[in-house]
Amino acid sequence: MLNSIHHINILVRDLEAAIASYRLLGVQDFIREPLPGRGVETARFKVADSWIVLLMPTDPEGIPGRHLAQHGEGLFLLSFGVDRLDAATELLDGPERRGLADWRVADLDPLRFHGAVLQLCESAPATHSLRGS
Repeated sequence: MLNSIHHINILVRDLEAAIASYRLLGVQDFIREPLPGRGVETARFKVADSWIVLLMPTDPEGIPGRHLAQHGEGLFLLSFGVDRLDAATELLDGPERRGLADWRVADLDPLRFHGAVLQLCESAPATHSLRGS
């Protein structure tokens, strides 16, 4: 069922400062976009076949905003790529939703996976190219 590490979400307080830090590692191209349904602004880049997504909460009452307030900056969740999200419905913790780049995402129950915050992701059929920020 799992075919990749699709993306890793990292919570940050200041998106501009986070981008500057990742530029020190040689990352130059970021795709920036809001994700209003989750209450975040994002900047993402690829490392090999995986996305790294920097998330800055804009809604303190949303899940990412509350997580940042309770736990601080850092790793928020790991998203595994799957060919078909609907093949795993019995493992999902809630409904699927649309993510960045029209990804179909759904959370897994952390209790079932030893406290890890995991997600499954099915990419949209069309690929999205990098554009500079």
